Amino acid sequence: MYSHAQLAQHASLLGDSAEAYGSAQWSTARSHGKANGGFIRGKRFSLNMLPVGLNLLLPWGLFTVVFAAMSFSVHYEHASITYGIIGVALLGILLSGFYVLELRVRKHYYSEADRAPSWIVFLFVTLVVSLVTALILGDWNYKVNTKPYYDMSNLGKYTDIDATRMRGQQLMDAGIVDFANGSHIDVSKSMGFKNSKMYCVAPISLGNETLSTYDFWAVGTDCCSGYQADFHCTGFNDPRTNGGLRLVREGDRPFFRLAVQQAEATHQIRAAHPLFFHWVQDPRSVVEGWRSDGRRYFLAGTMVFFVVQAFLVAVALISFSKLGKW
Repeated sequence: MYSHAQLAQHASLLGDSAEAYGSAQWSTARSHGKANGGFIRGKRFSLNMLPVGLNLLLPWGLFTVVFAAMSFSVHYEHASITYGIIGVALLGILLSGFYVLELRVRKHYYSEADRAPSWIVFLFVTLVVSLVTALILGDWNYKVNTKPYYDMSNLGKYTDIDATRMRGQQLMDAGIVDFANGSHIDVSKSMGFKNSKMYCVAPISLGNETLSTYDFWAVGTDCCSGYQADFHCTGFNDPRTNGGLRLVREGDRPFFRLAVQQAEATHQIRAAHPLFFHWVQDPRSVVEGWRSDGRRYFLAGTMVFFVVQAFLVAVALISFSKLGKW
């Protein structure tokens, strides 16, 4: 039988052994990276900042390059280079997709420890999103701003044109035209043609004399009734407006030509070589505005995409940290 003093001594020795064993076990867990739910913040964070940075910068970089290639002069002057850039980007995304697929078919990938989401999957998804977004926004920016700017810049510029003396075939390459002071839109001879939209036309004239041929026409859509002479498109009654921007959209030209033919039949006039213009006060400022708008749209798009991508990376970082999957 043990005395009370002996029992107390044995208990003290067992407690010290248990404490030492627990400390050694904790130290072993830390050395294997299993503390805090299988996840050591300081060590893992410092070692895995590279994938975090790549997931932030690679999708944004891809978006910026493709967006720029779609938006600016390389698309207009060297379309093959633009499509080459898109092809390389698509190839890179496909390779990353094959790598993700390879990870999924590996036997160890289905183990319990590796079922958590990984950065490579996140990267693949955001690369796909960045490419699709850049293609959509870049194509819109190109069609609305860049292409009209370069189309107009490649055409001729004429000043002090008298619509009563000049003929359409003399200005076939006209892009920007400043008509002579006093030029106006002759609303009394306007007409419209309906095809989904109302295509409205009215001759540009100087003075009140009847001309042998009306070759210069102001155009617009959905700014007339179509059955009477009531053209009221932008600038039609502004005495300060005497500038014309050539219509460059090929798809609209046939319908404006049909509207002119209706005006010829209705008002008993002739249009031998009609040219179509948007009636504006300062055509050069409008053209420069297209280029400025294209640049602003590009800069805004890249900044917004970076912010969104940073937010998504932060959300993924928090989610993966909870799973111990830095």
